[in-house]
Amino acid sequence: MRLDYLIKEPKIKLDKNPLFLLLHGYGSNEADLFSFANELPDNYYVVSARAPYDLQMGSYAWYAINFDADENKFSDHEQARLSRDLIVDFIAELIQNYPIDANNITLIGFSQGTILSYAVALSYPKKINRVVALSGYLNETILTENFAQNDFSQLSFYISHGTVDQVIPVDWARKAPTILDNLGIKNIYKEYPIGHGVAQQNFYDFKNWLDKP
Repeated sequence: MRLDYLIKEPKIKLDKNPLFLLLHGYGSNEADLFSFANELPDNYYVVSARAPYDLQMGSYAWYAINFDADENKFSDHEQARLSRDLIVDFIAELIQNYPIDANNITLIGFSQGTILSYAVALSYPKKINRVVALSGYLNETILTENFAQNDFSQLSFYISHGTVDQVIPVDWARKAPTILDNLGIKNIYKEYPIGHGVAQQNFYDFKNWLDKP
């Protein structure tokens, strides 16, 4: 497999089961989001992927974030695009290796994992059905060329952000619904009075959204 991962198999086995793919944030690892795997619906495969770039000490990234002398942040967009396509290849491998329903794939991302979730879903919308985009933002620079011409009719987003997030400003997150609206993509956007994290109420809200057909 292209990426290291943790997996929880569904308690309710079907001919083909849907998939939740969890994508962690910068400096974290696959165990982070996997901690709430047992809270997700029983009929899903839950896979938590480890990002490819090793930051040492059990920390990983989907792409590098560099700082200049004035402490301005720069994202390595080339690495981000490579990770975008790596995730797509990884999904294909999961479908080959497990009885996963290729027409029912949900991405759940946090922070940098959310940035990659946007990139994968908008670049390859026929491969993804739903995205839970937690504490991230939509970076059009790392999408495929001419992505706006894609068919997004099967795609929907649940987006949330903390109003006092010091890592990714809430203003960055607020831009996504307008972009998605202009592309005709179904989306829900919510804010919570927290920093860079997932509030308990947020967790319940996106679980309720996932439970809807």
